[in-house]
Amino acid sequence: MNNKLQRTLSGIAVLSLSIFMTNCSQVQSDNPNVEIVQGIYDAFAVGDGAAVVATFSPDIIWNEAESNSLAEGNPYIGPQAVAEGVFGRIGQEWETFTLHDQTLYAVGEDMVLVTGRYRGTHASTGKSIDAQKVHIWWFEDGLATRFQQYVDTKQLADAEME
Repeated sequence: MNNKLQRTLSGIAVLSLSIFMTNCSQVQSDNPNVEIVQGIYDAFAVGDGAAVVATFSPDIIWNEAESNSLAEGNPYIGPQAVAEGVFGRIGQEWETFTLHDQTLYAVGEDMVLVTGRYRGTHASTGKSIDAQKVHIWWFEDGLATRFQQYVDTKQLADAEME
């Protein structure tokens, strides 16, 4: 792992003081990818960025929802791009940012769908969100190869505007 990625991942550990994953539930499944996704969210919740990106394929393709301010980097390719362009920015821009009411669904052999909500307070505006979201993860050989986010981007944009 290169030094820049290691520093970014260390920043995620500090970030975990204000960013938490909570209230995760899981649909029973014998699909190992559901367990991997649960592990990703659990690792992020405790600030273990290295464990998060260890589940990513070296050429993961990550897309934020269209109209999300983070989508300007779409597609993020590779773990470092995701760590810096997504996780790092969330930590800088949001005072708190939590995932709630999550349910994980196995979809076939190589996909996991996650429904839930984002709750948070924007750092510079103090405005809050309680936005519905969906994450779709694709896997190959136990590694996440693609990620797609869908979210109520109007709520995000409203919270970011002074």
